[in-house]
Formats: sequence, structure tokens, C-alpha cells
Amino acid sequence: MAVTWDVVSLDATKTVGSLSDVITTVHWTASDADGDHTGYSYGAVGLAEADSSSFTAYASVTKENAVAWAKAAIGSDEVTAIETGIAAQITESKTPTVTAGVPW
Repeated sequence: MAVTWDVVSLDATKTVGSLSDVITTVHWTASDADGDHTGYSYGAVGLAEADSSSFTAYASVTKENAVAWAKAAIGSDEVTAIETGIAAQITESKTPTVTAGVPW
């Protein structure tokens, strides 16, 4: 099992200084599955101000770029916490610690 990160949407500002179509926010998902048991997380993270020396034009941004930027903005400790939480969801699905319903 490995958590898969994806990008749902990107927010961009039309003009920031001399740059155009600057991505400001990444809306992301992270998920994993083990058979029928799944774990999922969703969030959005703002990116640091664009740097003209390393700027990637909106039309040239790849999913891999956006995922890397989101993970960097979230921070490695929080990325680990998100992935650990997804694993915990899968474990809870496999071996529930809470029961809901009626006994009849």
C-alpha cells in the first residue's frame, strides 16, 4: 500500500508583479486502499509567493509539479500525519473499534 496524492484543482491569480497566471493554491487529495478498505484525505494549501527565477508557467505545470508544491507547502511532518491517518482509516475499516446499528 502506498498513498496516492492527486490534485483536484489549482487556484491562480492572473497577474502577480511581472508574472502571469500564478498558482496560489493547490486543492489536493490523498488516498490508499487495501482491497475493499480505503482511506482518504482532502485539503487545500496556499503556496509561497512566486519567485520569477523558478517560476513555471501555468500551461506548463504538471500534476507532479503541483503535488510536489503542495507537499512542500504542507510540510513533511504534516504529510506524514496525513498518510498515517489514512493508514489508520484502513486499519479501522478492517478491524472496527466501534459498532453501529441494532442487535436484532
